Amino acid sequence: MADIKPIVDGLQNAALKDLKGTEKRDSLIAIEKKYQQEWEQQGLFNADAPSTADIPLHSITAAELREKFPKFFGTIAFPYMNGRLHVGHAFSFSKVEFQVGFLRLNGINVLWPQGYHCTGLPIKACADKLAKEVKMFGQEFEKYSEDEESLVETAAPVQKEREDVTKFSAKKGKAAAKAVKAKYQFQIMQTMGIPKQQIHLFADPAYWLEYFPPLCKLDLTNFGSRIDWRRQFVTTDANPYFDAFVRWQMIRLRELHKIKFGKRHTIYSIKDGQPCMDHDRSEGEGVNPQIYVGIKMQVLEFPSKAQEALRGKLSDDAKVYLVPATLRAETMYGQVACFVSPKVTYGIYEAAPNEYFVMTERAARNMSHQEIFAEEGVIKKTAEILGSDLIGALVNAPLSFHKDGVRVLPMESILETKGTGVVTCVPSDSPDDYATITDLAKKADYYKIKKEWAELEIHPIIQTPTSDLLAPALVKKMKIASPKDVKQLKEAKEIAYKEGFYQGHMLVGDFKGEKVADAKPKVRGQLIDAGLAFEYAEPENKVVSRSGDECTVALMEQYYIDYGEDSWRETATEFVENKDGNGLNTYSNDTRNAFLGVLDWLKQWACARTYGLGSKLPWAPEFLVESLSDSTIYMAYYTVAHYLHSDNFGREKGRGNITPDQMIDEVWDYIFCRTNFTDDLPVKSKISKETLEAMRREFEYFYPLDLRVSGKDLINNHLTFALYTHIAIFPREYWPKSFRLNGHLQLNGEKMSKSTGNFMTLDDAVKKFGADASRIALADAGDTIQDSNFVEDVADSTILRLHSLKEWCEEMAKSQELRVEKNDFEDALFDNEMNTLVRETRQHYEDTNYKMALKSCFYDFLNAKDVYRATCSAAGIAMNKELVSKYLRLQALTISPIAPHWAEYIWLEVLNESKTIQLARWPEVPEANASLSAARAYVLTTQSNITSAEGAQIKKMAKGKQVNFDPKKPKKLTIFVTREFPKWQTGCIELAKETWDPATKTQTCSDKELSGRVAKLGKVKDAMPFIQRLKKRLRDGEPADVVFDQKLAFDESKIVVSMVPGLKRAAGISSIDVLLVTEGSKTGSDVINGGEVDIKSPIAELAVPGQPSFLFENIEA
Repeated sequence: MADIKPIVDGLQNAALKDLKGTEKRDSLIAIEKKYQQEWEQQGLFNADAPSTADIPLHSITAAELREKFPKFFGTIAFPYMNGRLHVGHAFSFSKVEFQVGFLRLNGINVLWPQGYHCTGLPIKACADKLAKEVKMFGQEFEKYSEDEESLVETAAPVQKEREDVTKFSAKKGKAAAKAVKAKYQFQIMQTMGIPKQQIHLFADPAYWLEYFPPLCKLDLTNFGSRIDWRRQFVTTDANPYFDAFVRWQMIRLRELHKIKFGKRHTIYSIKDGQPCMDHDRSEGEGVNPQIYVGIKMQVLEFPSKAQEALRGKLSDDAKVYLVPATLRAETMYGQVACFVSPKVTYGIYEAAPNEYFVMTERAARNMSHQEIFAEEGVIKKTAEILGSDLIGALVNAPLSFHKDGVRVLPMESILETKGTGVVTCVPSDSPDDYATITDLAKKADYYKIKKEWAELEIHPIIQTPTSDLLAPALVKKMKIASPKDVKQLKEAKEIAYKEGFYQGHMLVGDFKGEKVADAKPKVRGQLIDAGLAFEYAEPENKVVSRSGDECTVALMEQYYIDYGEDSWRETATEFVENKDGNGLNTYSNDTRNAFLGVLDWLKQWACARTYGLGSKLPWAPEFLVESLSDSTIYMAYYTVAHYLHSDNFGREKGRGNITPDQMIDEVWDYIFCRTNFTDDLPVKSKISKETLEAMRREFEYFYPLDLRVSGKDLINNHLTFALYTHIAIFPREYWPKSFRLNGHLQLNGEKMSKSTGNFMTLDDAVKKFGADASRIALADAGDTIQDSNFVEDVADSTILRLHSLKEWCEEMAKSQELRVEKNDFEDALFDNEMNTLVRETRQHYEDTNYKMALKSCFYDFLNAKDVYRATCSAAGIAMNKELVSKYLRLQALTISPIAPHWAEYIWLEVLNESKTIQLARWPEVPEANASLSAARAYVLTTQSNITSAEGAQIKKMAKGKQVNFDPKKPKKLTIFVTREFPKWQTGCIELAKETWDPATKTQTCSDKELSGRVAKLGKVKDAMPFIQRLKKRLRDGEPADVVFDQKLAFDESKIVVSMVPGLKRAAGISSIDVLLVTEGSKTGSDVINGGEVDIKSPIAELAVPGQPSFLFENIEA
């Protein structure tokens, strides 16, 4: 049998980085395994609400309980169980994981649970494919011929242009380009690492639920997750407890009139005979029906070629319509032509007796299930005709000023894959139409049309701020020369659509004077009611079901959730807008605006299907609850899952000793705070009052959900559904507090794709780099809603950093050479820097900016330690024992949210603490001393500047411009310092005072305005950088009076003198003088030796406070 797993492995090996030597990694992984086992044995991450025995239920309010015992409840969207987790899953997961680690350090009672999503079509569809393949090829696929093609080439899906630009759109996370795709399902299973002898077991959908959830748990445990595994579960009716929860949820939504039954447009698979929802798709996730108006443009006169082509195929009295699909019914007053593609073969389809539509086969396929044709589901093609044969036909254009009809003209850019293949021409408001009709008029002979057909008068129909003929105005403004200027036309189209819709007013028709946004549905209804148009829908982009069927849109009677209902949407919108600060925290305006955009357009959503896995719809058990509809409030289920069952499937009872049939709807109502306790509830449910109250306590305490982390592609469905359903089901107190969205994760700067080999599972990453190095690389990847990047080189280099730092920590803990006494230079600066970084790190963790937190607590902490070691070594002194010990503690504590295993090792085995770092508390450190921070920055800058100054003098010598300094000979350094700023800087300081807001620590004017004012002071080249340095000192925390009073926050002369021993050793300098100079003086004070000395070098004049100048000279040995 052809085994394609080696092919995929080969691709991965080619695309991903190889490691050189693994001893250090292996030693770190051994530590990780040790502590993972200890944490699990100790049950460290099991979280419980304060018991009702200690604090009786409602002896204090739920809010008071949460205040008294602070808690945190965080989740991610539970992963789908049709494969192993990849690093993209881990990226979202890490955002909660890092926050959990930080909050535990702050004494917060953290609940971090994890479940497994199994509902929907994918598992069932894959299992059914395998069942067929087992029949075809045998249980171990031994009948499969190696000669058969094992790999097929497929084109990457094209991201098509959105028609309705007023809708929010996110890039789809799961519609990854696939250049190489396994032909059979058993081959896909092989690429997942499943032995071929076991693959046949997956022909049973239930086996997927047994196989993948344990692997998910294993992967997350190996990753070092702090999860309460007592609360894990699988979805679908495989778990009768969760099944009861879903059925309760659907019953309550129906009672609230949120679930309705009726006809609605939905993405539909003709092959499967049912709606095709997001999780049922192999391509086109997030694609919705696009609702158009089909305009009935009746043919008044066919050209001779068309007459010949259709002779004998249509009756003489047949009514034939070209049916362009449009989103802009309100512009039909401006029609001047109808476009077809001369290259497309159109079908003439019977829509009703003696009534025919001219359109593409794709459009007919869509219309066949939308009650447009006389017989539902039946496509009757009467004839075919080339688009070129239709050119010149005279058709009626409903509402148009041109009552005698308009002509059918060629448009080469029309696609068969969009709309009906027929386009109506409104050049007043469509840039594409104006560019095309203008081009046709100019080249009438070339296009073989009569010029006058393309020169009908263009009437203004909509007034916008730009013009009453918006399209011609935009074409002129953007210098669009022809229909081939595709990029500019796309931009112009978006501008025209948005400006017309949001800012336009009707100039003509029955709704003259009204806003376009208000008139649009009225004109649409008027056309449909008059029989001049009909509603037509098709998928926004290509959708392919898991069964391989290209989907259409059908108008179906079905159960749907009425998202977008006015009052429900208004409540959700107000909650997301969060104007009072008590709504949803989205962490960024981009995320908030994305939610508001989806709330603006999201409407009804089919909540039932007939095929797949899931829970049965309680009142219509022939239907299953759709996979995105059973996963909107399952976060509440986490709060009581451990009371219900102790395994994934509910086969073993949980803490409450409850059977599934005892979980009646009234129990769910009570524990989720929808109703109060009644004496008959224990009788009806046979659950004790104590157990009922304990479960309610769990929900009241841990809810609301504090943080939900997901990829941004879920805004379009799952996350917005979750908001809606929480609002409908739960009291206001229990609505989610925050949603944090991240972008997609790239791998080494490229899109993750199995087909290219640029793909990595979480298991791959942890085995290759270890858990902590992988976690650090994920923290380093980024935090915004934009796409982030997991870089293998970061993970690889982290292994060396962690191992080297571990060895150094071990060495320091045993060292007998550390100094006991403290000094006020090296020690003071290092101590203050550690305090500064601890506070910085805390702020970054609180802001959920983990890349910056990592920088502060790891990279900057390492640098601080290295600088301290170097300065002590240069000064010829040992490091201070107390500060080294402080460093070890602070480094372990601050990095522990991100790298918990390494931190645990340092905590227990180097620092010899008695209890795990998982129970430790965030370190309390003094506030940063701005003077010491400034002094440290000064030291580092001065050391660098001295090196640069010596280099500059060497370059001069090389160019023959300086002959009195040879770096190979014994050298002397003179450092010039001063306490006074040059007079020209006084004006700069006054200007800085005027343009600085001390409250916000920001500049009150633009840099351009500031530069203009600086120009008036003279010395522009020096003045602007000088002012910026002043403001940097202010932003870094130096007191304003110190900065503006022309004082440094430290004694510069004292600091420079303290640096002298280290500078001598580090730079190999024989002698150093420090001279205090004043502007215009010929002498200076010798700070080290005392007395006055003559100043001969002009370099002395370059010194300003905080920026000494330097002179290198040779001296006798």
